[in-house]
Amino acid sequence: MKTENVLELKNLKTQFITKDKTVTAVDGVSYHIEKGEILGLVGESGCGKSVTALSIMQLLRDTPGKIVAGEVSFNGKNLVGLRDSEMAKIRGKAISMIFQEPLSSLNPTMKIGAQIVELILKHEKMSKIEAKKLALSMLEKVGIPRAAEVMNEYPHQLSGGMNQRVGIAMGMSLNPSLLIADEPTTALDVTIQAQILELMHHINEEFKMSILLITHDLGVVAEMCSRVVVMYAGKIVEEASVFDLFADPNHPYTKGLLASTPVMGQRAKRLNSIRGNVPALDNMPQGCAFAPRCDNCFEKCEKEMPPIFLINGSDGIRKSRCWLSEIGNIGRE
Repeated sequence: MKTENVLELKNLKTQFITKDKTVTAVDGVSYHIEKGEILGLVGESGCGKSVTALSIMQLLRDTPGKIVAGEVSFNGKNLVGLRDSEMAKIRGKAISMIFQEPLSSLNPTMKIGAQIVELILKHEKMSKIEAKKLALSMLEKVGIPRAAEVMNEYPHQLSGGMNQRVGIAMGMSLNPSLLIADEPTTALDVTIQAQILELMHHINEEFKMSILLITHDLGVVAEMCSRVVVMYAGKIVEEASVFDLFADPNHPYTKGLLASTPVMGQRAKRLNSIRGNVPALDNMPQGCAFAPRCDNCFEKCEKEMPPIFLINGSDGIRKSRCWLSEIGNIGRE
C-alpha cells in the first residue's frame, strides 16, 4: 500500500552568509514524513535540527540564513521560493511550529488570549466569541491552571514553563496537517511533560496530524515516534525505524547517544559519554565529521566523507552514513 508523504525534503542545503564567512548549517538533508506519522529528529545541539525546522517554515528570510539548494515539498508543493504572502497562509494553519524558546514566538505587548484569538481568526471563519472559547479550551487542554485568568495576562507574568504551554496550545489550536515540535517539553516538569506528550499523541491519532518531533530525549522518541532521523554536523548520519534504531543502532554516533542515556531499572552507574564536541560548522574536519570523536575511526574515515548506505532492516530499509556500513549494504542513496 502506497503511503502519502505530507513533507519531503530533497537535498536541502541552508547556509548562513556574512561578509566574513559562509557557514553550511544544513548540508544535503533528505527525509520524508508520512501522513499521520510522528518522525523523531535527534542529535546534539549544533547539529542543524532547529535550522532544518526553520528552513521548512521559511523563517530565515530576514536573517543571514538562506536556502541555497534543494526542495521542501509540502503536500506536493515546493515551499522554497514562495512569496511571504503565500507562506503566511500556510504557517499556523497547515504547518505549525512549537518553538524551543517560547518567548521567541509570543508578543510581549499582547495578552495571551488575544494572541491565540488573533491566530485563530486569521485562518478560521468564526466569531470572536467562538475563537475565545477555542483559545480557552486549548489552554485548559495543555494543563494551564486558572486558564481564564491567564487569557488576560502577558507573557512576562508567566513562568517559562507556562509560556511553553501557551506556545503548544497555539501550535495545536488549528489542527495543522504538520506540527513541528522543537524540544516542546524542555522547560516543563515531568508530570506536565507526560501530559503534553499524551495530548500530542491523542491529536496525532484522532486527526492523523503528522508531527516532526525534535528532541534530545531518546526516551521520548521511543515512546512517541515510528521512525528516527539522526543528525550530526548538518548531515543525516542514520535513519531507521524506532525498533531497529534501539535494538541495533548502526552508526557509531547513534550508539554513543544510546549509551549515554539512562535506563530505568538498571543499577545506578556512571553513564558513558561521547568524547569531544560537535565541530564548529566553519571548521569542519576532512572526511567524516564524526571521525575525531569515533572509537571505530580508521584511515578512510579521516580522508573521505561517507555517503548514505542503504541497509536491510527488520522493518524496511534503513540508512547509515558510515564506512563500516559499506560491507553488506544494498545500495547508496
